[in-house]
Amino acid sequence: MSDTAKVTYCEAILQGFEYLLENHPEVFAIGQGLWSPWYVGNSMKGLKDKYGADRIIDSPISELAVTGLGIGAGLTGTRSIVIHPRMDFMILAMDQIVNQASNWSFMLNSDKQPHVTIRSIINRGGGQGAQHSQALHSWLAHVPGLTVLMPWSVADARDMLIGATLSGQPCIYIDDRWLYECADSIGWAGPVSIDRFVPRIVRDGVDISFVGVGYAVTLAMETAEELAAISVSAEVIDLRKLSNIDYEPILNSVAKTGRLVVFDNAWQNCSVASEVQASVMEQIDPSVLKGRPLRINLPSTPAPAARELEKGFYPNPVDAAKKVAGWFSLSS
Repeated sequence: MSDTAKVTYCEAILQGFEYLLENHPEVFAIGQGLWSPWYVGNSMKGLKDKYGADRIIDSPISELAVTGLGIGAGLTGTRSIVIHPRMDFMILAMDQIVNQASNWSFMLNSDKQPHVTIRSIINRGGGQGAQHSQALHSWLAHVPGLTVLMPWSVADARDMLIGATLSGQPCIYIDDRWLYECADSIGWAGPVSIDRFVPRIVRDGVDISFVGVGYAVTLAMETAEELAAISVSAEVIDLRKLSNIDYEPILNSVAKTGRLVVFDNAWQNCSVASEVQASVMEQIDPSVLKGRPLRINLPSTPAPAARELEKGFYPNPVDAAKKVAGWFSLSS
């Protein structure tokens, strides 16, 4: 990898795979449609030709079986990456993920854990409807024993995949198709420990603290731009890791601004947005708050298939800015 190069989010994921497969012969990937742009974009383009069908294994439609295979292999000295091209159908493997991978070391009173990374892709919009558009990261963040990573930045798309695979822990790596064409110039300093993926400020501000989850960081950034036009300065924080969250950067930001808005492109009920708000409210000195917190989530209904209805279903920065501006004026 070059010291600095401009790549897309999708290309960064491919870089992560290339680094792992080139430098760690114990790594292999298995899942559905690993050759297909329809399933994984170009994030695994050419890997099967370069590294062979014994390391890039295109599987039948068998979510539970393939995930169980990856978990079992991860207990034998290999490092497996199990790919679920749609998070919706990873539900079929929840027994393996929740009852097996997350609990293995606890059940056996052992330090041995499955060296498995489960990659789950969020793919929504375009009239795909209720069974192909779900973002279920809150489910996974709820489970002890799993490390859940959700990259927003281009660099994190690469570095979280590498860090998760080399961690020796059962990890969930969640990427979002809506981010695949985002591009940035990123450097390379070697693998990053998953413990270093703490919440990160990606835009400075003084009036409101925005916390975003995955693609919702983009929504938060665009909403911040809208609000800047009316002289409201929003600080934006990328949550990055959804399990064992280090709240210090968020608490410091809220202590400065006195206000908190959490953006999460998932349903509000029992969401990561709800968890972040509850945790901050438990830990912050109430005297620093200038208003009650706010959440920007999806409506509590399955995603519509009609494209006109989709326009009102997924939050957009203009409407989000209006909502936040009205709330801001009440809390000022």
